[in-house]
Amino acid sequence: MDKIHPKTLQDLEFPTVLKQLVGRCHTELGKEQALSIKPLPNKEEIIRVLGQTSEYLSSFTNDNRIPNHGFEVISNEIKLLKIENTTLEISGFKKIGSICNTVNEHKKFLKKFKEYYPLLFEFSETIDANTEIPTEINKVLDKFGEIKDNASSNLKSIRIQINEVKGKINQSFASALSSYQSSDYLDEIRESVVENRRVLAVKAMYRKKIKGMVMGTSKTGSIVYMEPEASLRYSRELNNLEFEEKEEIQKILNQLTNTIRPYGYLLTKYQNFLAHMDITAAKAKYASEMNAVLPTINDKKEMRLRDAYHPLLYLTNKYKKEKTYPQTIELHPKNRIIVISGPNAGGKSITLKTIGLLQVMVQSGLLIPVHERSSVCLFDKILTDIGDNQSIENHLSTYSYRLKNMNQFLRKCNNNTLFLIDEFGTGSDPELGGALAETFLEVFYERESYGVITTHYANLKMLANELPHATNANMMFDNKTLEPTYQLILGQAGSSFTFEVAQKNGIPYSLINRAKKKIERGKVRFDATIAKLQKERSKMVQTGDRLNEEEAKAREEAKRLEELNTKIKSKLENYQELYDHNQRMIYLGNKVNTAAEKYFQDKKKRPLVSELLRLVETENSKRKKKSVQQTKIDRQKKVQVAQELEQKIVKVRKEKIAKKKKAVIKEKNKPRPIFKVGDRVRIQDGKAVGSIDKLEKNKAIVNYGLFTTNVSVDQLDLVERKN
Repeated sequence: MDKIHPKTLQDLEFPTVLKQLVGRCHTELGKEQALSIKPLPNKEEIIRVLGQTSEYLSSFTNDNRIPNHGFEVISNEIKLLKIENTTLEISGFKKIGSICNTVNEHKKFLKKFKEYYPLLFEFSETIDANTEIPTEINKVLDKFGEIKDNASSNLKSIRIQINEVKGKINQSFASALSSYQSSDYLDEIRESVVENRRVLAVKAMYRKKIKGMVMGTSKTGSIVYMEPEASLRYSRELNNLEFEEKEEIQKILNQLTNTIRPYGYLLTKYQNFLAHMDITAAKAKYASEMNAVLPTINDKKEMRLRDAYHPLLYLTNKYKKEKTYPQTIELHPKNRIIVISGPNAGGKSITLKTIGLLQVMVQSGLLIPVHERSSVCLFDKILTDIGDNQSIENHLSTYSYRLKNMNQFLRKCNNNTLFLIDEFGTGSDPELGGALAETFLEVFYERESYGVITTHYANLKMLANELPHATNANMMFDNKTLEPTYQLILGQAGSSFTFEVAQKNGIPYSLINRAKKKIERGKVRFDATIAKLQKERSKMVQTGDRLNEEEAKAREEAKRLEELNTKIKSKLENYQELYDHNQRMIYLGNKVNTAAEKYFQDKKKRPLVSELLRLVETENSKRKKKSVQQTKIDRQKKVQVAQELEQKIVKVRKEKIAKKKKAVIKEKNKPRPIFKVGDRVRIQDGKAVGSIDKLEKNKAIVNYGLFTTNVSVDQLDLVERKN
């Protein structure tokens, strides 16, 4: 796939999505890498990354929660490992050990639950587990990050000596403290600590009475801090041992660094693995907050977005507890280009951005807020022209800039391109700009590009109506309140509601009438008729949806009853077979019991054997006859069931046909009213009421106040007779 231009990502506000994603990352490296997310280069990688995110999302709702992936960045430590004769600090070893343990824990978990997370397991298998690094680190460091005494035999010996010397220092200091305290040479505080050494708090006047080294004085000079001579000798010995300890620790850390140094490349992989898990977890959390799912990815060049939300708008409204209106839109080979029209502030631009942003998100490996039955395809190029693109640096007007941008579109677009253009053709003379825009649209159509544009130009609406694989669409408005409903309707151009919006915003009615007179009457009537048709179409869609829902429920209920009936029949047959079998066993038992009683009385074996053989032969003869007879009965039952089912189907069909005929006859027999000029009428299934201005040749001109329309009298219902 071609690289999608950064301006396209900017137009669609994709960087804002990434910033929101960063806020859900837990690690610094994850945040850094999340900001640089871009559309992925091929379909295989897109499907893999989307699948990983979907698997992580599923972990939120099952009992197998993925382990914590948090880690501290070790980029500096990895750089030092690449330089010879360098030594890592203790904090660096702690971070490395933690990362190794976290990776090993993830590999172990994903292997155990690979059936739940196959793609994440596959990703974890790209790196090798390593227990040597944490084992070597644990030999040197304890859980508090301190060097262990047994990190080396030499260190252990040195620390034993240090403890012995510290004991001697404490013993000698205690002896001196007791001696000088009794002589009243010490201040009330008796002792203090200077440079990590215990010192006597000697009264300044007695400093020459005490043998030892002066370590400092108090601020007032009344106290002199001295280390006793007996402790001083041991303190020098302690300093030497502590120096040896420091050298030995440095040697141990050098050895540990050299042990880990060959694994620098593996630690880089570990860090990138956990950063990827952090980003995947952030994507899953982001998806969870906006109810995003993984749509079907198809190769048929079909984009079918059902109940699609603009992610940024959805989350903003969610926090404000306001409603967000979803859109349903389809692009496919039979409908490649959609021309959206209608008044401003109706949601055209948001719909355009929703389509583009969701497409970019999918191709960047993010789940999108759509219905789970949605399906998307992938595009090599996504071209956008959205918003005010005036270029101050290049001294270009908006229109000049857009023409320059359109030239790039014409050079790049092909059958694998999605173009999104807001306010197509604006910025110049309406007639000339509209003509040029129409030509551009024809070129896009000829190259089989996919796209969505918004416009007010009538010629573009007409072109979309004429081209076989293009369609008009509009954003629905309530023609009474003139408030947008934010619902996209395919198949019909939108009214601009120019005069209605002007009237709602307080423009005097007299001025609006003067404006109407300056244009063709047909244009006003056409625009008003479009507005009316939009309303009627909305009602029809709602009615159709309701009927489809009721039909689906009826089908499900019929299916359920049929399955229940089949189960009951099966159970009855099984019970009958069991009953017949038990009756036969009781009969045979009685016969055997009778033979046994007779043998018990006369002790004659021959009659007993003869009777038993007779019983067995009789039963065997019944089995053979019954087998043939049962086969015949079973066949007859199957035929009977099939015939009954066929009769039921025929009966249901006849009932439906009868109902339809009855409804048609009832409609035909219904007497039609004779209309007169002045009668109050409305179009069938409509709500708007008007009066008849003129009647001629089975046609009526109906006046609705702001506009008139010419309709057949057969389509009218009488509301009120003229007095």
